[in-house]
Amino acid sequence: MRHSRTLLAAALLVFGLTTSGCSTFDPTEWFSTKKPLPGDRKAVFPEGVPGVPQGVPAELVEGYREPVPEPLPIPEQKAKPKPRPAPAVKPVAAKPPAQPRAAAAPPAAPPAQGGQSAWPEAPPAPGRPAPAQSGSVFPDPPKR
Repeated sequence: MRHSRTLLAAALLVFGLTTSGCSTFDPTEWFSTKKPLPGDRKAVFPEGVPGVPQGVPAELVEGYREPVPEPLPIPEQKAKPKPRPAPAVKPVAAKPPAQPRAAAAPPAAPPAQGGQSAWPEAPPAPGRPAPAQSGSVFPDPPKR
């Protein structure tokens, strides 16, 4: 038992002395045959990359407060010009007011084969969950 401890201490001492002579203790360098390229190494942008701020962005610093935007100046009110008299116009039959297209419902399409609609379903409104799949023919179901 005593000899094994002495042998272990001697091995550690020899290993320590041999590795102390190495410039670096990087095992990947021991078997590498690559040579570094000749020439001096110089920084491409010694003062930093142009257009990129150095350091930590202000919004990441503790205690940062967003700057309050200044209120826009109110433009001065100008006097309104006097309205011109309207030219005489022949009376025309009154038309009913047209309804905007967005308010009008789309025309109903006749059901396709099997009682399913030939039109694809509209995408769900933002903030609402998507409706359950109805098994429509558009797009084709996956083939198995």
